[in-house]
Amino acid sequence: MLKEVCVENFTMVPQVIAAGADRIELNNNLAAGGTTPSYGVIKQTVLYAHQSNLPVVVMIRPRGGNFSYNNEEMAIMLADLQIAAELNVDAVTFGCLTNNQQLDKAKMQLLLTAATKVNLPVVMHMAFDEIPVAEQQDSLNWLADHGVSRILTHGGSLKQPIEKMIPHLQEIISWAKDKIEILPGGGITAANCERIEQEVRTGQLHGSKIVALL
Repeated sequence: MLKEVCVENFTMVPQVIAAGADRIELNNNLAAGGTTPSYGVIKQTVLYAHQSNLPVVVMIRPRGGNFSYNNEEMAIMLADLQIAAELNVDAVTFGCLTNNQQLDKAKMQLLLTAATKVNLPVVMHMAFDEIPVAEQQDSLNWLADHGVSRILTHGGSLKQPIEKMIPHLQEIISWAKDKIEILPGGGITAANCERIEQEVRTGQLHGSKIVALL
């Protein structure tokens, strides 16, 4: 099982790598759900993690709150994506929704085109969980068809424990089949990750506490 550890800033990176992380998702401000880290933080994390052959996924999100972005925020995200590419990150994660919580295909396409130009794999983050369930399968298909590598999902509201989300996670995984990777996350810890993996069989899980610090 691949364990992707969600970290804030550089501070925890050496510790989670020592504790057995297999991949890093690098953020700033996890209290707001994760935003884009600074140039210096990205640079140092990539240098450090690559010494251990660990990939780094960088959050591209200009602020906390909703996932509906105006033109100025989109310009920030496009610029941050370029910086991430220059700093040799292994992937970026982002998500854009409309005001009524549908996948914002136009804005996603802008970011996906920019990522493709610099050969950066893309992960759709947990904004996916805010899409109405009736539209999630079509949204998943669109993401797969447009080159997104992976979807990070809790399977529903983060207010619900991951164990209650297993049935819908299994449904999402069945939709994905061989089209796109599914990365369950949110409330997955070192204590419950083995049990969750037995239920979902995705081969990869995500969490800020998914490894037990030494």
